[in-house]
Amino acid sequence: MSNPPVITPLPFDQLAEAVKASRSVYGYISGLRLDRASKGEAWSSLPYRPVFVGDTATGVLHGGVVTAMLDESCGMAVQLALDGTSAIATLDLRIDYQKPATPGLDIRAHSVCYRVTRSIAFVRATAYQESEDDPVATATACFMVGANRTNMLDRGMEDRALPVLDAPEDPASPFANSPFARCLGIRIGGDGTLVMPFSPKIIGNPILPAIHGGMTGAFLETTAIVGVARELGVSSPKPIGLTVNYLRSGRALDSYAKVSIVKQGRRVVAFEAQAWQDDPAKPIASAFGHFMLRQTPGADEE
Repeated sequence: MSNPPVITPLPFDQLAEAVKASRSVYGYISGLRLDRASKGEAWSSLPYRPVFVGDTATGVLHGGVVTAMLDESCGMAVQLALDGTSAIATLDLRIDYQKPATPGLDIRAHSVCYRVTRSIAFVRATAYQESEDDPVATATACFMVGANRTNMLDRGMEDRALPVLDAPEDPASPFANSPFARCLGIRIGGDGTLVMPFSPKIIGNPILPAIHGGMTGAFLETTAIVGVARELGVSSPKPIGLTVNYLRSGRALDSYAKVSIVKQGRRVVAFEAQAWQDDPAKPIASAFGHFMLRQTPGADEE
């Protein structure tokens, strides 16, 4: 039996170049860039694109775009805290939305991996536009170290045939005003369950291949917004916070999701959502979060 190949730790300059070149498929085609790197820290940026919009009436980015960026930016910081020999995977990700992103401006992120154990890396991050002191969102995350044998740093993205991010027009779609939801191909099934078809543009790890954790988070958030709005008969609720727990790898299969309301107040609703693929009893991810309900004009305040 042949011995497994010996993986040599990378000097930091080579590690930073490898992290810069070896993005996820979605991260690469979205335009996410690693702008600056230091040990355990990543400064990244994502250019504004119309396909990222969550509501064409306002031009504000879909919350899932910010979630996906922070997920990948946190992963960069973890990779920069290690030596290039270990694969990583997101275990959980908590996003707190501070304010809507200003339409037309790029998003930036600063992520810090502040502790690494033998198996787990802990990260915090800030997404912002003009100043880190005025965040769009903040995040905390945990990553598994040595999650599998598919180290993405072994391969760059430049020589691959890559898909493009587009949002085909569909005036009859319930997501007619949400380019990013249309980009992901999200649709509502006959029983009200939401469906996200597998496509190359939502791949995170191209070696497995596996769905980008940020795409799963975006799918769960979209499911929650649609389900809560439909059940309560309200306009699109405003995300406050979202915690995603990653339970299994999202394979190259269609994904399904549903949401349930845990507690409803006059201004805030708590929800739980689950995503699965071929077996609802084996979810690939779950999410818990809160939405602010938009006030009806003239309604009494608490």
